[in-house]
Amino acid sequence: MSQRIQFAQTGGSEVLERATVTPAEPAAGEVRIANKAVGLNFIDIYFRTGLYPAPALPSGLGTEGAGVVDAVGEGVTHVSVGDRVAYAQGPLGAYAEHHTLPAAKVVKLPDFIDFETAAASMLKGLTVQYLLRQTYALKGGETILFHAAAGGVGSIACQWAKALGVKLIGTVSSRDKADLAMQNGAWATINYTEEDVVERVRELTGGEMCDVVYDSVGKDTWEVSLNCLKPRALMVSFGNASGPVDGVNIGILNQKGSLFVTRPSLNGYADTRERLEIMCEDFFGMIESGKIKIDVTNRYPLADAGKAQDALQNRQTTGSTVLLP
Repeated sequence: MSQRIQFAQTGGSEVLERATVTPAEPAAGEVRIANKAVGLNFIDIYFRTGLYPAPALPSGLGTEGAGVVDAVGEGVTHVSVGDRVAYAQGPLGAYAEHHTLPAAKVVKLPDFIDFETAAASMLKGLTVQYLLRQTYALKGGETILFHAAAGGVGSIACQWAKALGVKLIGTVSSRDKADLAMQNGAWATINYTEEDVVERVRELTGGEMCDVVYDSVGKDTWEVSLNCLKPRALMVSFGNASGPVDGVNIGILNQKGSLFVTRPSLNGYADTRERLEIMCEDFFGMIESGKIKIDVTNRYPLADAGKAQDALQNRQTTGSTVLLP
């Protein structure tokens, strides 16, 4: 038997419950992982609240974790029982002692990455990989705006941008978070509780504005983000922390300078095992080189997943959070 966190109805963190289940045997092309650490991400809250519909209820939660392969299905050849592995995609159910998922979503962990680091960074690190290296392939010299620069994704983005020679302006909600973003390599920060983001971007860039804005906040920052772009620049909306962007008149892109906009996701980039492994190789290489350090600042027992989600949603965390089965 195995413990997992599940929810039978959508709502606040109080809907999460601990259940005892029989771990699923892997079918052909699947593996079962004995989780050693589980990642916590905003997308988990989207599923719990119903913003993203779960396939069925009751449902497990979470898509990111790291552990040891304890069973493999027919036809699986790239991992074996006993291998140290990690994953960032797949069916909901990572908030558990055991998780069964398609083998194509699982990658072997190099020796220099431990389970907590992997669980805390796979989804966030691969997100930054596609944002900075694929959605807009930064070459160095660009100026970008990155919202929530002191969070899990933002902390990695600050480091990666600095390594690329990119000027990252990060938005934060406190002076402590500004200090953290600067320590991670941000070129400048804007405390949006005290400063006008658009005017500060204009000051910092000498009126040139930004080549790209990366926005995981959503509804509350949509127009602010567009106003921070130079003509013909790119708006990357990759999250909904304040709610989804809707009711948009596409003509606003013309009015603000023939702007481009995209709404990407990890699943849209890591859509084959080959692409996933290339992205992981890039990200793992940045960790091995020391150019990116993963800050696991928050650890919760798996049973306290609700408390962990509340802390994340209320912006009480910096860095990354893991749940420990």
